[in-house]
Formats: sequence, C-alpha cells, structure tokens
Amino acid sequence: MNLTPVLRAEALKVLTLRSLCGTLLALFAATTAFSALAGVSDTSDPDFDPLFMALSGVMPGQIAAVAFGAVVVSSEYQGNGIRLTLAAVPQRGRWFAAKLAVVAVPVLGVGLLTASAALLAARAGLGAAADGLTAGEQVRGVVGCGIYLMLMALFAAGLTTLFRSGVATLSTLIPFILIVSFVVGDAAGTVADFLPDKAGQIVLYQTYEGTLGTWSGLAVTAAWTAAALLAGFWRLRRRDA
Repeated sequence: MNLTPVLRAEALKVLTLRSLCGTLLALFAATTAFSALAGVSDTSDPDFDPLFMALSGVMPGQIAAVAFGAVVVSSEYQGNGIRLTLAAVPQRGRWFAAKLAVVAVPVLGVGLLTASAALLAARAGLGAAADGLTAGEQVRGVVGCGIYLMLMALFAAGLTTLFRSGVATLSTLIPFILIVSFVVGDAAGTVADFLPDKAGQIVLYQTYEGTLGTWSGLAVTAAWTAAALLAGFWRLRRRDA
C-alpha cells in the first residue's frame, strides 16, 4: 500500500476523535491564557526576560501537546484496534511514519499559531518592557516554540508505542515535566539543560547563559525524541499486535 492512503486514513482517525481536536484547542487556549497572565506580571526582577515571559504559557500548554501525541497512538491499542490497522497496513514502518506525520503536522501548525497569539497577548500586557525585543528574536521564539511543542508530542508518541499505553506515558511524562524539571532540575544546575523539556525551552529566551544555545537546545530535545521513536518502533517491530 502506498503512503498516501495510509496518511489519509490516519488523518481521518484524528479528525473523527473529538477529544483530539479538543486537545489541540486546549493547547491554544491554555498557552495563550497563561502567557496573557504573565504579561501583567512584575517586570522589576533583574532576571526578567521579556521573550520567555511572553511565551511562558507553553509550560502548562505543553501538557496538551504531550496528551495529543499519546492519545493518537494509544487509541490504536484500545479494543485491539492495532490488529485491524496492521492487517490493513502490514508494512509497520509505513504505518508508523503515517502515524507520526498526523501527530507532527497538526501540533506544529497549532503550535505556531498558539505561539503567535501568546506573544501578542503577552506583549499587550508587558507594554514598554517588551520594546527591546527585535523582530528576529520574536520570530525565532515563535518558530522555536512550534518546533518544541511538536517534538514533545512526538516524544510522547514514541513512548506510547514503546509502553503500548497512553496512561503509562502520561503518568511518566507529566510528573516529569511538572516535578522533575522544576525541583530536580534547579538542584542539578547545568545538567538540567540536557533534560528533554528544559533543553528545548532555551529557544524561548531572549538571552540565555548556559551550556547549550538556542538551536543546540532544540537539537538535544530532538535527540531525546528520536531515541523514544526508535525505541517505540523497535517494540512495534518485535512484538505481535
């Protein structure tokens, strides 16, 4: 079977699950709302970074991206639907590629739109405090935010394929994002820069003093994502449906 009909079938699955469309809407709403709230925060802090503050809504918003990636894959394992899927598409690599495409493309598109809306909402509140941001820095922040959200969704998709369970993935990733990165990450110093979420978030800063740079941080997140996807594909190839 060619890749095009497989892509069409996988896209149809996403469009027919209201929960998935709702998850993307939650990504937009949560990120924009929290960024707007951050825009009216105190700007007297010497460590204040206007770009990061404007895009800080991605912290809670990324949970929706992770949930989207996990649910897109885990829906296949409910009611042994994966057996029917692989019977229709016996080439597992082709099916996996199509599945990842329907995770990556929507999250990237919504992520770019969300980052743009969040930046505008936060800038309205920040006022003169954000005047120092250049056009290039804002474009980099928006594009980087979209790519980061896409990578986190794919990271969740890879882990879900490995665990064969969306619950296991969300039970692992969400506490990691909410607890490990904030608590352990702060105590670990520069080691925290190499955590999958912390590394990718460097692109959201106007200036960042650390081991990694703007795009090298995203590269670290991409490496984590690639490792999860490879592990998931290995499990998919090795285990019977």
